[in-house]
Amino acid sequence: MPELLKLATIDGAWELFNKQFSPQLRVEKLPLMDCLNRVIAEDIISGVNVPNFDRSTMDGLAVIARDTFGATEGMPAYLEIAGEVFMGQEAKEPIKPGTAIKISTGGMLPPGADAVVMVEYTEQLDDFTVAVLKQVAPGENIVRAGEDVGAGDRLVARGTLLRPQEIGALAGIGCTECQVYAKPKVTIISTGDEIVDPRQEPGIGQIRDINSYAIAALAANAGGQPYIYGIVEDTFEVLEKAISEALQGADIVVVSGGSSMGVRDVTARVINALGTPGVLVHGVSVKPGKPTILGVVEGKPVLGLPGHPVSAMALSEIFLVPLIRAYNGLGLTPVPRRTVSATLGRNLASASGRLDVVRVTLEHGEDGLVAMPVLGKSGLISTMVKADGFIEIPMEKQGLAAGEPVQVKLY
Repeated sequence: MPELLKLATIDGAWELFNKQFSPQLRVEKLPLMDCLNRVIAEDIISGVNVPNFDRSTMDGLAVIARDTFGATEGMPAYLEIAGEVFMGQEAKEPIKPGTAIKISTGGMLPPGADAVVMVEYTEQLDDFTVAVLKQVAPGENIVRAGEDVGAGDRLVARGTLLRPQEIGALAGIGCTECQVYAKPKVTIISTGDEIVDPRQEPGIGQIRDINSYAIAALAANAGGQPYIYGIVEDTFEVLEKAISEALQGADIVVVSGGSSMGVRDVTARVINALGTPGVLVHGVSVKPGKPTILGVVEGKPVLGLPGHPVSAMALSEIFLVPLIRAYNGLGLTPVPRRTVSATLGRNLASASGRLDVVRVTLEHGEDGLVAMPVLGKSGLISTMVKADGFIEIPMEKQGLAAGEPVQVKLY
């Protein structure tokens, strides 16, 4: 049986791959703002309290809560105005029973005060007296020192993807730089004598290079550092030299084209010649993208993707993206995608024993969203441009019927 016909399932392919691949993670220290959307490589333990003083969360009056108990609009509590806390200044003077001190949002709570009455529930009667129209409980409208983050707390755990909220929290404890996992270097090689650079005018029988740029953009989105090697001839010697050079500086090498069983398709032979263990999988039970190669050369993944753009992008989502995330300290996981529920707009046939990835657009129907398949061959990049997302037909099913509920993974 030809090698390509021995198709692996996606799970089976990953099982083979995991036995031969362990990403070598690198760490770099970056300024805080450069750490956004990066994975932190260290636990961050706060050395300070946040806030480092008791503070008000409202404009109003700092009080001793028991002085307001029972206060209502019809029967206010009358307190003496004993001063004001100005923003950014230390409140040194302790509050005395029966008094209130004016305070703004974020102001330091005077010693002895345990609550703040919102200004909306106060009425100043004269320069020295204020009526409190609503009682407050101890702790109301204030934040205690260390209530947000306490000294000694683990603020961010190693392996966390840093979002804007983590960046803000790290700034709040004075952390201005972090150790993060370095982005893996992904080198993309395009093969095919019919492929030309996008800046070049194609001749008869030639097309511009789509895959290098689509895969590079996808790799960058996933957290990789892509490098477009360029277009190489579809010959053993030239491709061997290109992949060998790429392996010198890259963590992951992607070869677009040259993965099927055609006479000129030599990627698998080159991978096997360059080092062990070589090709692990040649052919995956997925449509589009069946003639995909998964290999490892001296510890580095080498992917051979189909030349058709849709197939190349679909299989990059399945295999390249998890590899990039593994180098980023996130494990072999896909990019989390937002999904929406819809009903299928037309019947879709599928072959049992194969995962089908179907591009769809979303339309508004009478009963909600309708997923309409974007039909077209895997060589047509415009089908990806038109699509809002994709659905998957599982291996055990022979298709989906119109009106059937589906989950659309959004691009």
